[in-house]
Amino acid sequence: MGTGTGRQRRRGDTRERIQDVALELFAEQGYEKTSLREISERLEVTKAALYYHFKTKEDILNSLFEDATRPIDELIEWGREQPQPPSLETRKEVLRRYSEILVEASPLFRFMQENQATVRDLQIGESFKDRMIGLFEILKDPGAAMRDQVRCFSALFTMHGGMFALKDVEGDPEEKRMAILEVAVDLITQAHSASASAPDSGSGTAG
Repeated sequence: MGTGTGRQRRRGDTRERIQDVALELFAEQGYEKTSLREISERLEVTKAALYYHFKTKEDILNSLFEDATRPIDELIEWGREQPQPPSLETRKEVLRRYSEILVEASPLFRFMQENQATVRDLQIGESFKDRMIGLFEILKDPGAAMRDQVRCFSALFTMHGGMFALKDVEGDPEEKRMAILEVAVDLITQAHSASASAPDSGSGTAG
């Protein structure tokens, strides 16, 4: 879940190389301080070759975001296609798949966390918020008590927060990812169990 120091697998075509190098520079010196010229120089390509794929830094960042969030959109669609309301097993599977998505896109999510003002200004943040709400709606029961809604939201927060909080902590990245996932699953299991045992699950109150 991005808790280690390994980089994403290297990708081959020019568009993807531009994305990788741009994200490296954004992380190293900040989005605002990085120029297209610096990106082209590190890539050892001409600015014309860079412009063929991207006209601005914002184009590069938006493309990174679109590529990284496409699997989230597919996951939300999958969750909504399951029998409703989703079973606990479906919700666990959503978290498991989301954990893997976070691993794949960890450099971008780390950049978003560390450059929240930039992300907000480019409207990426609002779009990402909509996706988090989509996942949250799958994880929670309809009419869940507020405490159980908090548990479901906290499950997502745990997965994101754990990725950043544990990235510099000594330990095996996969072991850390699985520990974070286990805690998130515990939270939605508690929420599901509480909703299932509530005398009136549609009340939406904390009792």
